[in-house]
Amino acid sequence: MIFDVLTIFPGIFTSPLAESLLKRALDKGLIQIRVKNLRDFTQDKHRMTDDYPYGGGAGMVMKPEPIIRAVQEIKTKEPEAQSVLLTPQGERLDQKLAREMSGHKHWILICGRYEGLDERVRMTAVDREFSIGDYILTGGEIPALVVIDVVSRHIPGFLGCEQSVEEDSFSHGLLEYPQYTRPQVYRGMAVPEVLISGHHAQIELWRRRESLRRTFRRRPDLLELASLSEEDQAFLRELKTQEGMVDG
Repeated sequence: MIFDVLTIFPGIFTSPLAESLLKRALDKGLIQIRVKNLRDFTQDKHRMTDDYPYGGGAGMVMKPEPIIRAVQEIKTKEPEAQSVLLTPQGERLDQKLAREMSGHKHWILICGRYEGLDERVRMTAVDREFSIGDYILTGGEIPALVVIDVVSRHIPGFLGCEQSVEEDSFSHGLLEYPQYTRPQVYRGMAVPEVLISGHHAQIELWRRRESLRRTFRRRPDLLELASLSEEDQAFLRELKTQEGMVDG
């Protein structure tokens, strides 16, 4: 998979791409990340990528020419590439969208800055718009790293254990169950007996119920879209009774 990143601050990507799983994936050739400095696509002597907004107002606006020129240059050589603008106005990035993105092999990630970018970029050079959350960041670089990380996890070979991505929070619409490792007892807190019982069916049942319990308490909104069995629904009704939330 190829990620082309368009930014005016390419140095932001140096450290994150030199560590951990992303570095290993790069070394193995599972992903290719090409960070492109938008100033290299300017044509004036000052290499300007922003200017004052028409109509007045605070801040600066990113100019259309460098971004559109960069996107068109990539697509001329690789027309299958899809361009993404990282913006609070975009489609919310979630696990389902990340899985969908992993099925496409080439993404161009446009990192905005300042008060935004010239609307003509959206009109001519953007295929899709994604948001990583309802808050404002100083630029699109961190969202780009988030997109790269969450999408790459779905590429075969990226994780040491392929089962891990399927058991992550949100993979089945629920939060993940609690995890434990050694020591068995730490400061008086013991690992639940079921996890050391060796009884796999009981362990799976405990994990499912703890996942439901955690989602019910922390993100009940997720339950509306989750795929729930009759047994799951019965357990949730029991939780509601325990919490004093009986219907009617």
